[in-house]
Amino acid sequence: MTWQGRARVLCDREQLASVAARLGTELSEAYPRGMLLVAVLKGSTFFLADLVRRTNVPCQVDFLGISAYTAGTGRVRITKDLDQDVCDRDVVLVEDIVDTGLTSTYVLGELGRRGPASVEVCALFDRRVRRIVPVNVRFRGFEAGDDLLLGYGLDVAGRYRNLPFVAAGDARLLESDPDAHVAELYER
Repeated sequence: MTWQGRARVLCDREQLASVAARLGTELSEAYPRGMLLVAVLKGSTFFLADLVRRTNVPCQVDFLGISAYTAGTGRVRITKDLDQDVCDRDVVLVEDIVDTGLTSTYVLGELGRRGPASVEVCALFDRRVRRIVPVNVRFRGFEAGDDLLLGYGLDVAGRYRNLPFVAAGDARLLESDPDAHVAELYER
């Protein structure tokens, strides 16, 4: 696709609500006795909120903060740890997007060392085309292409998270001007 400086909506409110409902049902069926949903801050909070409301089993929620990658190392670190113990619990890692798999692999490793009964991944978007390390995304909302995604928690430089839909933005344009799509996307 040749970009012309315009963003396009990929998933509207209804599509996002539908996938949250489907995944909430899948999680409820997989964990009839309940689960601990662990969301990675900040991007997955919107998805998590909708997902929790669509489960019909006991579930608890906790948050994990992860730093940005350290340049040249591919390493991240925990900036906000869990408040709850995961030992002997069924844990579901809730991600807005699983992209290269590096962050998910790191978090899954950290959670796994804490002795949970099980750990699975639930992702709103699974971008397998950019995967560097394999990650099993058991609960998948949408398959994502190589587009730069904005909205519903996904951001560029902290912008666009609060959009009630997911749009594809022009990565080159946003690199030079993170506000490039603000006017057009917030008018929708």
